[in-house]
Amino acid sequence: MDKIPMTRAGHAALEAELKHLKSEERPAIIRAIAEAREHGDLSENAEYHSAREKQSFIEGRIKELEGVLGRADVIDPATLSGAVKFGATVTLVDEDTDEEKTWQIVGEYEADVEKGLLNIKSPIARALIGKEEGDSVEVRTPGGEKTYEILSVRYE
Repeated sequence: MDKIPMTRAGHAALEAELKHLKSEERPAIIRAIAEAREHGDLSENAEYHSAREKQSFIEGRIKELEGVLGRADVIDPATLSGAVKFGATVTLVDEDTDEEKTWQIVGEYEADVEKGLLNIKSPIARALIGKEEGDSVEVRTPGGEKTYEILSVRYE
C-alpha cells in the first residue's frame, strides 16, 4: 500500500474528525436508531431508515479515515528547504492579470483551495514541483493556459 503524504496540521484535523465521529456521532446515531425502533413498524418508519442511512455514512467515513491515517506519511514542512516540493508555501503572480496567490502544497485529504491548501496532484502543484523562486510556470487549467511567476517559496 502506498503511503499518503500529509502535513502535521492535516493529520491532526483528520484525527480530530475521527475522534468526533467515534465519540459523538456514532453514539448519537445509535440512540436515534433505538428511539426510531420504539415507534413500531420498521418497514414504514422514515426516521429509522434515515438514521440507518446516516449510520452507514458515519461508519464508512470512520473506515476511510482509519485507512488514510494508517497509511499517513506525516511530513513537517519546517524541516524542508530548496525548490518547490510537498509542504511548500508558494506565492505566485499571474503574469496576465498580476494577481498574487499563495498556496501550500498538501496531501489529497487535506486540500482545500478556499483555504489556500492545494492538492499535490492538482495541475498547478504538479507544474510547481521542482521549480524555484523567479521561475516561470505554464499550467494547463480548466480555464485555459495560465502562466505564473514564482515570487517566493517558504517552508513553515
